Amino acid sequence: MSSKTDRKNLRNGLLFISPWIIGFLLFTAYPLFSSLYYSLTDYNIINEPVWVGLDNYVKLFTGDSLFYKVLYNTLFMIVVGISVTTVGSVFIAILLNNRRIRGLAFFRVVFFLPTLVPLVVLSILWIWVLQPDNGVLNTILGFIGIEGPGWFSSPFWAKPAFVLMALWGSGQMIIIYLAGLQGISDSLYEAASIDGASSWRQVLHITIPMLKPAIVFNVITGMIGTLQSFAESFIITNGGPDGSTMFYSLYLYQNAFQYAKMGYASAMAWILLVIALLITLFLFKLSNGFKAEE
Repeated sequence: MSSKTDRKNLRNGLLFISPWIIGFLLFTAYPLFSSLYYSLTDYNIINEPVWVGLDNYVKLFTGDSLFYKVLYNTLFMIVVGISVTTVGSVFIAILLNNRRIRGLAFFRVVFFLPTLVPLVVLSILWIWVLQPDNGVLNTILGFIGIEGPGWFSSPFWAKPAFVLMALWGSGQMIIIYLAGLQGISDSLYEAASIDGASSWRQVLHITIPMLKPAIVFNVITGMIGTLQSFAESFIITNGGPDGSTMFYSLYLYQNAFQYAKMGYASAMAWILLVIALLITLFLFKLSNGFKAEE
């Protein structure tokens, strides 16, 4: 049986965290369960919700052809985009960890600065950089005799353009990898060098296994960020051209706030949650629970 002091401490503790509890119930728990209820209804904000059961989910998978295109576009960004940014950011982090390079502090700041740019400004900047006719990148390609693609105006090149944007803004991933690299003992590389291992084999058999926790963390957070990606495609292409950049969050937004199909959008939100959960569990299993190789 708890003493009077224990009960008093419990009461005081609950009082201290009550603002968080109230905020959690009002702004997290209530919207969460409300969206689950609305996903089982036909709800357009103006009229009262009408119970339809699983009809919204059935319609998504059987009566909405655009939904599969949206899934493909989003999975493309997850698989290709995160693969490119992971390889690129690990490579850059290895270079920034090389003490023989002069001005490391400057280069570290340069690679991190893009993450501080607001999304709206970033989107406008990349519209200018990737303009088909007189954009910065196509102008540079023209100097070496290469005709640049249409980028955001091309159904084929639009998604690679967003991958390029993701790589440019991977400064946070680079910082995490850099921190992981600085935690690897130099004695491992010295022993490998004595055994005659090349730089490539040292990276493959020492650096990558020791960075596994950081890689898994960045891949999972990057996947979640990609699933939630909205502002860039909304500002730059609004899902075009020909639906090639209609990503999941943008399509969810359109159903909810442009077509007033709140029940349908809520069903999409719960499917998104399940997709994120399944991919996360798969990545954890693939990484053997964050355990680096010995």
